[in-house]
Amino acid sequence: MCERLTFYSVGANTVLFGTSVLKYSSTDAAHVANIFTGVVYLLPLLGGFVSDAWAGKFRTIVGAGFLYTLGLVLLPASAIDYQTLFGQQEDGSYYDLSVDTRRALFLSGLTFIALGTGGIKANVGPFGAQQLVDNGEGAVQAFFNWFYWFINVGSLIAYTGVAYIQQEVSFAWGFFVPLISMVIAIIIFIAAQTLYIHKPPGGSILATSVLVCCQVCVRRRPVLPPGHKRRVFDKAKKQYGGSFDSDVVDSVKSVLAVIPVFITVIMYWAIYAQMTTTFFFQGERMDVRVGGINIPASGLNAFNTIIIIILIPIVDRGLYPFLQRIGRPLTHLQRMGIGFLLAALSVVVAGVVEIARKDRMHEAHGVHMQELGGEKFNASDLSVFAQVSEYALVGASEVFASICGLEFAFTQAPKSMQGVVTGLFYVASGLGSFVSDGILNAVKAASKDYPWFDDEINNAHVEYFFFLLAGLMLLDFLVFLVIARFYRYRKPSPEGGGEVKAGEGTIEWKEDLTHL
Repeated sequence: MCERLTFYSVGANTVLFGTSVLKYSSTDAAHVANIFTGVVYLLPLLGGFVSDAWAGKFRTIVGAGFLYTLGLVLLPASAIDYQTLFGQQEDGSYYDLSVDTRRALFLSGLTFIALGTGGIKANVGPFGAQQLVDNGEGAVQAFFNWFYWFINVGSLIAYTGVAYIQQEVSFAWGFFVPLISMVIAIIIFIAAQTLYIHKPPGGSILATSVLVCCQVCVRRRPVLPPGHKRRVFDKAKKQYGGSFDSDVVDSVKSVLAVIPVFITVIMYWAIYAQMTTTFFFQGERMDVRVGGINIPASGLNAFNTIIIIILIPIVDRGLYPFLQRIGRPLTHLQRMGIGFLLAALSVVVAGVVEIARKDRMHEAHGVHMQELGGEKFNASDLSVFAQVSEYALVGASEVFASICGLEFAFTQAPKSMQGVVTGLFYVASGLGSFVSDGILNAVKAASKDYPWFDDEINNAHVEYFFFLLAGLMLLDFLVFLVIARFYRYRKPSPEGGGEVKAGEGTIEWKEDLTHL
């Protein structure tokens, strides 16, 4: 909870801080936000590798926490009003930092935060589930649901209280709060170390996987016994002249089997990234006044977290057990498919809200000027709460696509590769941010004469951009249906990963998603 409070406090107003203090254009500020988010979610692959190969989950989390804290020290340093802090110097001048220096401090801070997040995200979920695997698959499912619940409690605090401090008080104090939160997280985590189940790292499994794939690609066909069905990866097994045990080769095969699923998740995360970019730009230009107080434009993310906090207990204690009792349990991929459709619906709603927002601006008295974080915006008088449904739909989609994706990664991975496979899931998320940025750049370049996106979105047709994202998500969903149709689940092992021993543990059962 504390770590996610910290992360979302940093990301909540990255765009606003970039435009108001660092003097970036809206497009450049969006690039910074997308690149930061993308890198944050790519680095868990490295964090999972370090954990699985050398350090173990506990030590990786602690080490990453210290890197995280270093980055959090640099953020307030980039935001402090040094003129007010130090006052006038003896020669009559005022000490201050240049914009370039502030940018350097801020970007350096984001770099260390990304490194720290990469080590934590890949390992804290599997480490928590590792404490419960002896209690069975139901306990692991419940863990991931409540793990995500606490994540969103931290997110809710960040998007309401901390975001308000950043927007209406100062960014310096707004960045100091997540620093304190992260320090508390590290202290609590280390203090409880004697209570944890610690498992030693299992060696460089990622490097072994690369070697297995290389041998499969370069080695000629092996001589197989009569009646043996030829399989591509048999070439790497010792009994057929290869260099690796059957269990190792089958583990690599199980990881490769989930990659197509993770590829389809990329577009989902591209839509998720809109909450901190295009949804935020839209909210800046809507009426944020409530009883004479300006609520944070990023505060609408709170409705994303509120719906998650409400839905998780409902699905964990109500919907899933009910479907289990009537003999219609939802599989991981079925739940993920529901999440994809909800994500597509969210950007359709965002497009409709954008049309309504601009229609109000074209009416008499439908425009007002508002100031957020020291920057002025020409805004519609349509209340920012019109955005609630688009944020809530993304939140509902997370309950199905994101939580179930994490559980899918954990249960379908061999026990020696859980950190790496969880890291691969987060890589898909990171690539989603880069895809979002790429689509935004492509749309901006292709629509110069009739812009779908511009630094001043009041002069653009962002609704077309939202509808484009919805169409791409639906195409992605169709591809996902085909992949899910042919995916074969791995039988969970007693220690929490997919059981992949040669010739055992696969379920010859294919997905049925037609009811979606």
